[in-house]
Amino acid sequence: MALSVPTEERRGLSSSTARLEIRSEPAADPSMPAVDRFRGYAAVFDTRAAIGNPLTFGFFEQVAPGAFSKTLREGDARMLIDHNPYYVVSRSSADTLRLSSDSTGLAVDSHLDTGLSYVKDLAANVRNGNITGMSFGFSVIKDDWASEPMDTVDGDPVDAEVRTLQEVRLVEVSAVTFPAYTQTRAELASVAAALRSRGDVDAIERRAQYRPELLELCGVTASTRTIIDLKSGEPRESTRDAEVPDGDDVVEPAAPTQRLLRPSIADLNRAVAARYHLRSA
Repeated sequence: MALSVPTEERRGLSSSTARLEIRSEPAADPSMPAVDRFRGYAAVFDTRAAIGNPLTFGFFEQVAPGAFSKTLREGDARMLIDHNPYYVVSRSSADTLRLSSDSTGLAVDSHLDTGLSYVKDLAANVRNGNITGMSFGFSVIKDDWASEPMDTVDGDPVDAEVRTLQEVRLVEVSAVTFPAYTQTRAELASVAAALRSRGDVDAIERRAQYRPELLELCGVTASTRTIIDLKSGEPRESTRDAEVPDGDDVVEPAAPTQRLLRPSIADLNRAVAARYHLRSA
């Protein structure tokens, strides 16, 4: 069965960082019952997450502060349940969803209309711990990629790539039952979506050594090293030249700037390093 690669990407946060809670607040009319509100975080800034296996076909990813600034001013995001458009909880333009970018990340504050049966169920599921995570759906406007040397626990150095989301177009935020990809096929689709957006044939081929199906998922024709747009079927220009320059001198790309992590997220990054057998700093 062919693996479907979404045009939009999704990222999730578990209960330890999503900080979900349901709060009852007094209604504007004192004669009316209290109003329930949903609060949490759909994204946390400068925290590295593993997308796929960063030592083989995947990469590390982090969201830069300010990545949501423009889309929050201009967009009209919805809050959903498990990314299902049928279960609309709230919407920015309806003034039932308030999204903001603070020092931690993308903060979510949503009105809960318990006249909708699924919203009533959502409130109960958050209260009793059945739903503990959040996720956001987005498309990339601007991202940066850098290769960083890392040591594994076995002492073997590896070069792992780090993707930093600098600006995104936010489509929706969701309260989710499973905030992280736990299936290899879902992880592969997530990696493919990012690589297709990047448009770098060399980066795709490096990962295809471990997962050959990435070539097809990313729309790469091996004979011409061309990326085919999966919507139009037309070839599109790669972000890197496929041809070797004339002459003996090949210009190497400049070494990427090493990104320093904030001390406040060191524990989270050490956890990621432990999961993939990297030697933490």
